[in-house]
Amino acid sequence: MKRRSLLALIAATGAAGVPALARAERPAIHVFKSAYCECCAAWVEHLRGAGFTVKVTVVDDTTAARKRLGMPDAFGSCHTASVAGYVLEGHVPAAEVKRLLATRPDAIGLAVPGMPVGSPGMEVGTRQDPYDVLLVGRNGRSTVFATYPKR
Repeated sequence: MKRRSLLALIAATGAAGVPALARAERPAIHVFKSAYCECCAAWVEHLRGAGFTVKVTVVDDTTAARKRLGMPDAFGSCHTASVAGYVLEGHVPAAEVKRLLATRPDAIGLAVPGMPVGSPGMEVGTRQDPYDVLLVGRNGRSTVFATYPKR
């Protein structure tokens, strides 16, 4: 964005322009999900609440999207997403998506296999089951990118 355009945006919107600007600088996330999965819709809202623009495509089965995007089925969950050349599988916290985009590791993306209670979109009261966010390498192997709950 050119400096003149930035100044015009801030002048036109005041302080409200800052969150809009931050949102515009984040790449959009494209989510593939079932029409019947409410936890996936809650994860999408979690991402939007963190400032991401999210496009949702309803599919009968996320397996085809996961395969096309290159995420091994071993990390499969209830929804698959893409952002800036990375794949997000399952209930990945927005904070870890932001960290992925800031650090840009050489990887396929992030995965939270299964549907751990307490992960974004899987909230059940105050219950918080421990889970790992996995960084999936291009070789199909994973390492722990983050552990929840945060200590």
